[in-house]
Amino acid sequence: MSTTDIPENDLTPELIDDIDRLIGDAGISDNRTLIRRILTSGLQLGMDDTDRLDLKITSASLIEMRNAFRLFAPYHDVPKATIFGSARTQPDSAAYRAAHDAAAALARDGWMVVTGAGPGIMQAAAEGAGPDMSIGVSIRLPFEEKANEIIGQDPKHVAMKYFFTRKLMLVKESTGFICVPGGFGTLDEMFELLTLQQTGKAEPVPIVLLDEPGGVFWKNLEHYIRDTMMPAGVISPDDLDRLLVTDSVEAAHAAIVGFWHNYDSLRWVGDTLVLRLKHTPTDEEIAELNEKFAFLLKEGEIRRAEPYAPERSDHDKLDLPRISLVLNQFKVGSLFQLVNAINALPSAHA
Repeated sequence: MSTTDIPENDLTPELIDDIDRLIGDAGISDNRTLIRRILTSGLQLGMDDTDRLDLKITSASLIEMRNAFRLFAPYHDVPKATIFGSARTQPDSAAYRAAHDAAAALARDGWMVVTGAGPGIMQAAAEGAGPDMSIGVSIRLPFEEKANEIIGQDPKHVAMKYFFTRKLMLVKESTGFICVPGGFGTLDEMFELLTLQQTGKAEPVPIVLLDEPGGVFWKNLEHYIRDTMMPAGVISPDDLDRLLVTDSVEAAHAAIVGFWHNYDSLRWVGDTLVLRLKHTPTDEEIAELNEKFAFLLKEGEIRRAEPYAPERSDHDKLDLPRISLVLNQFKVGSLFQLVNAINALPSAHA
């Protein structure tokens, strides 16, 4: 049984009918199976005599996620980048200015900027993007400053109790990330991003480690990773290739926006990986991709493809050209290399 399957054999048929009737009475017509799972799990937690604290965690998490989902829903089609960094960075620092300028550049290109809504780098990014292009997901702590004045009273702000639900929303909605020097929290967020990419638990996205001009914060970390972690064999030599370490706001902006120049999205159809593009590659370009990325393939070759049946059923980006391949699952962390090559194709720059 899959961990996503919710057994109902401990519920009576009458209870199951009651759940279905409740869903119908609420006027819910879409995703009824998923709603049923949520309600069934709630009842089962009560039947399991679950500890009160565990129930409070579950209840608060569900409420927080609902609030955050509702906050982000109106901006589903707007590209978003999350900027991480220290709450302790002062407004007169070069790092503060870098975060401000990076956010401003993204906002000018139509990107919304998501932050943790606190002071320091988070306030710098909100100031740079401006209130209309800022979204804040703050954390409620007894000893930290409240949400910054740029986003604190804005309807595009939600406060959360738990770090794990907050981090989910800071990562889930964005398709680009900039990390500015920070403390344990910033490093935690940055390493989780890399872990999600390395393990294939998240789709490829651009990740930039942005320092102040001449700064060595991220370069020192990069040296440690290359000189200590790689020789120890705990990460692969190409794991750092998936991110950009820079002290240039212009380079950071170009990396975020440029990642989506030709590449649009991906979808799994059984064992086949479908990559949707903005420009149709030529025969010569397909041949070059096959030659360069044969190591990614489990079998077959990279080829142009028409929308697959599940894509047609869901009306999923049917107007876009696509390529498909049977990916070696152990190489999923290297997909970013293929995306970069797709963005560099001459057909994408014609």
